[in-house]
Amino acid sequence: MKHLPNLLTLANLFCGTVAVIFAVQENYINTGLFVILGIIFDFFDGFAARLLKVSGELGKQLDSLADMVTSGVVPGIIMVNLLGNSFTNTSNSFLQEYTFSISLIGLLLTLGSCLRLAKFNLDERQSNSFIGLPTPAMSLFVISLPLIQQYTDIEIIKDLVESSYFLIVTTLVLTYLMNAEILLFSLKFKTFGFKENFIKYLFLLMSIVIIILIPLLSIPIIIILYVVISILKK
Repeated sequence: MKHLPNLLTLANLFCGTVAVIFAVQENYINTGLFVILGIIFDFFDGFAARLLKVSGELGKQLDSLADMVTSGVVPGIIMVNLLGNSFTNTSNSFLQEYTFSISLIGLLLTLGSCLRLAKFNLDERQSNSFIGLPTPAMSLFVISLPLIQQYTDIEIIKDLVESSYFLIVTTLVLTYLMNAEILLFSLKFKTFGFKENFIKYLFLLMSIVIIILIPLLSIPIIIILYVVISILKK
């Protein structure tokens, strides 16, 4: 049983590796499914480690290495693809000639994730909260973008998400948020009392309402809400 947390972490890495393959193929539904599955494994490996009281340095390092693939490499590939596709219909000859080179801006998400995870392993302040946007939240935001592009019926939203300017700004903002000195609350529950967990319960309730009302747009809105509530709470 003491090896269960690390096996769950490796399951996260497996899902992230499969998601990389689907992301390269631009099969974003399967990419999203495996990223979400990987994040679920990521949640339960820590839960299992605490439950079995087998937390250790190996598990901590292994966890970040697995997250680097699922929540670092995958969103970087997706953003490179989205930026490349956004330049295909442009009349700008410079963008057409250097489409691939410019689309590599999307890999800033991967670099920012690596820096954020390395800092997390060394930062002892993040045991009960986060400093900077967690990489799984960033990954969920990014994997939602191609699905919104494909399935939304709202033309304004579709045009916005397909805009190269929006994608570049989103890349820069998410990379900054992951490494910014912004205190964000954690959804880990030490107790289930209402008073001490009011913000968490409020956030979860609002998230459920958003998912019910606007399921396709829910992920980016919920993550923006998470950052805003954390800032207001502070």
